[in-house]
Amino acid sequence: MKISKVKFTFDVITLMPEMYVALSDYGVVGRAFRENSVDLHLWNPRDFSHNQHKTVDDRPYGGGPGMLMMADPIVKSIKAAKKRQDELGFRDSKVIHMTPRGKTLNHNLVESLVKEGNLIFIASRYEGIDERVDTFIDEEISVGDFVTSGGELPTMMLMDCMVRQLPGVLNDAESAIQDSFVNGLLDHPHFTRPEIYNSIKVPEILISGDHEKIRIWRLKESLRITWMKRPDLLAERLLTKEETRLLEEIKSEQEQDSL
Repeated sequence: MKISKVKFTFDVITLMPEMYVALSDYGVVGRAFRENSVDLHLWNPRDFSHNQHKTVDDRPYGGGPGMLMMADPIVKSIKAAKKRQDELGFRDSKVIHMTPRGKTLNHNLVESLVKEGNLIFIASRYEGIDERVDTFIDEEISVGDFVTSGGELPTMMLMDCMVRQLPGVLNDAESAIQDSFVNGLLDHPHFTRPEIYNSIKVPEILISGDHEKIRIWRLKESLRITWMKRPDLLAERLLTKEETRLLEEIKSEQEQDSL
Protein backbone atom coordinates (compact mmCIF):
# COMPACT_ATOMS: atom_id res chain seq x y z
CA MET A 1 0.00 0.00 0.00
CA LYS A 2 1.28 3.48 -0.88
CA ILE A 3 0.79 5.43 2.30
CA SER A 4 1.29 8.76 0.52
CA LYS A 5 -1.94 8.17 -1.44
CA VAL A 6 -4.07 7.26 1.55
CA LYS A 7 -6.59 9.93 2.53
CA PHE A 8 -8.58 7.96 5.08
CA THR A 9 -7.49 5.11 7.35
CA PHE A 10 -10.34 3.10 8.86
CA ASP A 11 -10.00 0.31 11.41
CA VAL A 12 -13.28 -1.43 12.22
CA ILE A 13 -13.91 -3.75 15.16
CA THR A 14 -16.64 -6.14 14.09
CA LEU A 15 -17.86 -9.69 14.59
CA MET A 16 -18.94 -9.78 10.93
CA PRO A 17 -16.04 -8.52 8.79
CA GLU A 18 -17.47 -10.24 5.71
CA MET A 19 -20.21 -7.60 5.51
CA TYR A 20 -17.75 -4.87 4.56
CA VAL A 21 -17.18 -6.16 1.04
CA ALA A 22 -20.47 -4.41 0.22
CA LEU A 23 -18.63 -1.14 0.83
CA SER A 24 -15.08 -1.90 -0.27
CA ASP A 25 -15.77 -3.91 -3.43
CA TYR A 26 -18.61 -2.09 -5.14
CA GLY A 27 -19.57 1.25 -6.65
CA VAL A 28 -17.72 4.55 -6.71
CA VAL A 29 -16.79 4.21 -3.03
CA GLY A 30 -15.32 0.77 -3.73
CA ARG A 31 -13.09 2.36 -6.35
CA ALA A 32 -11.53 4.54 -3.66
CA PHE A 33 -10.57 1.40 -1.74
CA ARG A 34 -9.17 -0.27 -4.86
CA GLU A 35 -7.09 2.78 -5.75
CA ASN A 36 -5.68 2.95 -2.21
CA SER A 37 -7.20 6.33 -1.39
CA VAL A 38 -8.81 4.58 1.57
CA ASP A 39 -7.15 2.03 3.84
CA LEU A 40 -9.43 -0.40 5.68
CA HIS A 41 -8.50 -3.01 8.27
CA LEU A 42 -11.05 -5.22 10.02
CA TRP A 43 -10.57 -6.60 13.53
CA ASN A 44 -12.64 -9.47 14.89
CA PRO A 45 -12.84 -9.42 18.72
CA ARG A 46 -12.96 -13.22 18.66
CA ASP A 47 -9.28 -13.18 17.73
CA PHE A 48 -8.57 -11.59 21.11
CA SER A 49 -10.65 -13.99 23.20
CA HIS A 50 -8.74 -16.32 25.54
CA ASN A 51 -11.68 -18.73 25.62
CA GLN A 52 -11.16 -21.86 23.49
CA HIS A 53 -14.59 -21.26 21.99
CA LYS A 54 -13.64 -17.65 21.10
CA THR A 55 -16.46 -16.36 23.31
CA VAL A 56 -16.92 -12.58 23.21
CA ASP A 57 -20.30 -12.21 24.93
CA ASP A 58 -21.89 -13.07 28.27
CA ARG A 59 -25.06 -12.48 30.27
CA PRO A 60 -25.41 -9.01 31.83
CA TYR A 61 -25.08 -8.58 35.59
CA GLY A 62 -28.45 -7.88 37.16
CA GLY A 63 -30.30 -10.01 34.64
CA GLY A 64 -32.26 -8.97 31.61
CA PRO A 65 -32.71 -10.22 28.05
CA GLY A 66 -29.95 -10.87 25.57
CA MET A 67 -26.18 -10.99 25.79
CA LEU A 68 -23.55 -8.29 26.20
CA MET A 69 -20.19 -7.98 24.43
CA MET A 70 -17.35 -8.42 26.90
CA ALA A 71 -14.90 -5.59 27.54
CA ASP A 72 -11.53 -7.33 27.17
CA PRO A 73 -11.75 -8.52 23.53
CA ILE A 74 -12.97 -5.08 22.44
CA VAL A 75 -10.31 -3.17 24.39
CA LYS A 76 -7.58 -5.41 22.98
CA SER A 77 -8.98 -4.85 19.48
CA ILE A 78 -8.88 -1.08 20.03
CA LYS A 79 -5.27 -1.22 21.21
CA ALA A 80 -4.28 -3.36 18.20
CA ALA A 81 -5.99 -0.93 15.84
CA LYS A 82 -4.26 2.06 17.42
CA LYS A 83 -0.90 0.30 17.16
CA ARG A 84 -1.48 -0.45 13.46
CA GLN A 85 -2.42 3.14 12.70
CA ASP A 86 0.56 4.46 14.66
CA GLU A 87 2.88 2.26 12.59
CA LEU A 88 1.35 3.71 9.42
CA GLY A 89 2.03 7.22 10.68
CA PHE A 90 -1.52 8.06 11.69
CA ARG A 91 -1.56 9.34 15.27
CA ASP A 92 -4.25 10.11 17.85
CA SER A 93 -6.90 7.99 16.17
CA LYS A 94 -10.40 8.78 17.38
CA VAL A 95 -12.47 5.78 18.51
CA ILE A 96 -16.15 5.93 17.51
CA HIS A 97 -18.89 3.62 18.76
CA MET A 98 -21.98 3.37 16.55
CA THR A 99 -24.85 3.23 19.03
CA PRO A 100 -28.46 4.49 19.30
CA ARG A 101 -27.47 6.57 22.31
CA GLY A 102 -24.95 8.64 20.32
CA LYS A 103 -25.38 12.02 18.68
CA THR A 104 -27.40 11.85 15.47
CA LEU A 105 -25.37 11.73 12.28
CA ASN A 106 -25.79 14.70 9.95
CA HIS A 107 -23.76 16.37 7.21
CA ASN A 108 -21.96 18.74 9.57
CA LEU A 109 -20.79 15.80 11.65
CA VAL A 110 -19.63 13.98 8.51
CA GLU A 111 -17.60 17.03 7.47
CA SER A 112 -15.93 17.24 10.88
CA LEU A 113 -14.98 13.54 10.72
CA VAL A 114 -13.62 13.94 7.19
CA LYS A 115 -11.03 16.31 8.67
CA GLU A 116 -9.92 13.60 11.11
CA GLY A 117 -8.69 11.27 8.35
CA ASN A 118 -7.98 8.29 10.61
CA LEU A 119 -10.72 6.63 12.66
CA ILE A 120 -11.40 3.46 14.61
CA PHE A 121 -15.00 2.21 14.63
CA ILE A 122 -16.69 -0.19 17.03
CA ALA A 123 -19.57 -2.02 15.34
CA SER A 124 -21.15 -3.69 18.36
CA ARG A 125 -23.83 -6.39 18.43
CA TYR A 126 -26.18 -8.13 20.87
CA GLU A 127 -27.39 -5.76 23.60
CA GLY A 128 -24.31 -3.58 23.28
CA ILE A 129 -20.95 -3.53 25.04
CA ASP A 130 -19.71 -3.60 28.62
CA GLU A 131 -19.83 -0.03 29.96
CA ARG A 132 -16.19 -0.27 31.03
CA VAL A 133 -15.13 0.08 27.38
CA ASP A 134 -16.44 3.65 27.57
CA THR A 135 -13.09 5.06 28.75
CA PHE A 136 -11.56 3.97 25.41
CA ILE A 137 -14.29 5.61 23.30
CA ASP A 138 -14.02 9.21 22.08
CA GLU A 139 -17.42 9.64 20.45
CA GLU A 140 -20.78 7.88 20.14
CA ILE A 141 -22.77 8.31 16.92
CA SER A 142 -26.28 7.20 15.94
CA VAL A 143 -27.72 7.02 12.43
CA GLY A 144 -31.26 7.61 13.72
CA ASP A 145 -33.83 6.82 16.36
CA PHE A 146 -34.13 3.15 15.52
CA VAL A 147 -32.23 -0.04 16.27
CA THR A 148 -30.37 -2.26 13.79
CA SER A 149 -29.14 -5.81 14.42
CA GLY A 150 -25.58 -4.55 14.73
CA GLY A 151 -23.27 -1.63 14.11
CA GLU A 152 -21.99 -2.85 10.75
CA LEU A 153 -24.58 -1.14 8.57
CA PRO A 154 -24.43 2.19 10.49
CA THR A 155 -20.62 2.09 10.28
CA MET A 156 -20.73 1.49 6.54
CA MET A 157 -23.23 4.31 6.12
CA LEU A 158 -20.90 6.75 7.86
CA MET A 159 -17.83 5.53 5.98
CA ASP A 160 -19.69 5.83 2.67
CA CYS A 161 -20.67 9.41 3.53
CA MET A 162 -17.05 10.27 4.29
CA VAL A 163 -15.37 8.54 1.34
CA ARG A 164 -17.64 10.16 -1.26
CA GLN A 165 -16.34 13.55 -0.08
CA LEU A 166 -12.84 12.72 -1.34
CA PRO A 167 -11.80 14.49 -4.57
CA GLY A 168 -12.07 12.14 -7.54
CA VAL A 169 -14.34 9.56 -5.89
CA LEU A 170 -17.45 10.83 -7.65
CA ASN A 171 -17.25 11.13 -11.42
CA ASP A 172 -18.51 14.70 -11.27
CA ALA A 173 -16.79 16.95 -8.73
CA GLU A 174 -20.01 18.96 -8.40
CA SER A 175 -22.05 15.94 -7.28
CA ALA A 176 -20.92 16.03 -3.65
CA ILE A 177 -21.25 19.82 -3.51
CA GLN A 178 -24.85 19.72 -4.75
CA ASP A 179 -26.00 16.86 -2.53
CA SER A 180 -28.95 17.33 -0.20
CA PHE A 181 -28.01 18.87 3.18
CA VAL A 182 -24.64 20.24 1.95
CA ASN A 183 -26.09 23.75 1.77
CA GLY A 184 -28.74 23.07 4.40
CA LEU A 185 -31.49 22.38 1.85
CA LEU A 186 -32.97 19.28 0.24
CA ASP A 187 -31.97 18.64 -3.36
CA HIS A 188 -33.99 19.97 -6.30
CA PRO A 189 -35.83 17.64 -8.75
CA HIS A 190 -33.77 15.91 -11.44
CA PHE A 191 -34.76 14.78 -14.95
CA THR A 192 -33.04 12.81 -17.72
CA ARG A 193 -34.03 11.41 -21.14
CA PRO A 194 -36.55 10.92 -22.60
CA GLU A 195 -37.92 14.45 -22.68
CA ILE A 196 -41.47 13.14 -22.27
CA TYR A 197 -42.29 10.10 -20.15
CA ASN A 198 -45.73 8.89 -19.12
CA SER A 199 -47.16 12.15 -20.54
CA ILE A 200 -44.95 14.19 -18.17
CA LYS A 201 -42.57 16.63 -19.87
CA VAL A 202 -39.25 17.87 -18.56
CA PRO A 203 -39.63 21.52 -17.39
CA GLU A 204 -38.90 23.83 -20.32
CA ILE A 205 -36.39 25.86 -18.37
CA LEU A 206 -34.07 22.85 -17.96
CA ILE A 207 -33.72 22.49 -21.74
CA SER A 208 -33.55 26.24 -22.40
CA GLY A 209 -29.77 26.46 -22.13
CA ASP A 210 -30.07 29.55 -19.90
CA HIS A 211 -27.76 28.63 -17.03
CA GLU A 212 -28.76 31.51 -14.76
CA LYS A 213 -32.47 30.75 -15.09
CA ILE A 214 -31.74 27.07 -14.47
CA ARG A 215 -29.76 27.97 -11.32
CA ILE A 216 -32.64 30.07 -9.98
CA TRP A 217 -35.20 27.37 -10.84
CA ARG A 218 -33.17 24.72 -9.04
CA LEU A 219 -32.69 26.91 -5.98
CA LYS A 220 -36.39 27.73 -5.85
CA GLU A 221 -37.40 24.08 -6.20
CA SER A 222 -34.89 23.11 -3.53
CA LEU A 223 -36.45 25.69 -1.22
CA ARG A 224 -39.94 24.48 -2.13
CA ILE A 225 -39.19 20.84 -1.36
CA THR A 226 -37.41 21.73 1.89
CA TRP A 227 -40.30 23.97 2.99
CA MET A 228 -42.83 21.22 2.26
CA LYS A 229 -40.91 18.18 3.56
CA ARG A 230 -38.36 19.44 6.10
CA PRO A 231 -39.35 22.92 7.37
CA ASP A 232 -37.11 22.31 10.38
CA LEU A 233 -34.08 22.71 8.11
CA LEU A 234 -35.22 26.16 7.05
CA ALA A 235 -35.76 27.16 10.67
CA GLU A 236 -32.09 26.40 11.36
CA ARG A 237 -30.74 28.17 8.27
CA LEU A 238 -29.95 31.84 7.68
CA LEU A 239 -31.46 32.55 4.26
CA THR A 240 -29.86 34.89 1.74
CA LYS A 241 -31.88 37.78 0.29
CA GLU A 242 -32.39 35.78 -2.90
CA GLU A 243 -33.57 32.72 -0.98
CA THR A 244 -35.93 34.83 1.16
CA ARG A 245 -37.46 36.34 -1.98
CA LEU A 246 -37.89 32.97 -3.64
CA LEU A 247 -39.41 31.45 -0.51
CA GLU A 248 -41.94 34.28 -0.36
CA GLU A 249 -42.83 33.55 -4.00
CA ILE A 250 -43.31 29.88 -3.13
CA LYS A 251 -45.62 30.68 -0.21
CA SER A 252 -47.61 33.13 -2.34
CA GLU A 253 -48.00 30.54 -5.10
CA GLN A 254 -49.15 27.98 -2.54
CA GLU A 255 -51.76 30.38 -1.19
CA GLN A 256 -53.03 31.04 -4.73
CA ASP A 257 -53.26 27.30 -5.44
CA SER A 258 -55.31 26.73 -2.29
CA LEU A 259 -57.94 29.34 -3.21
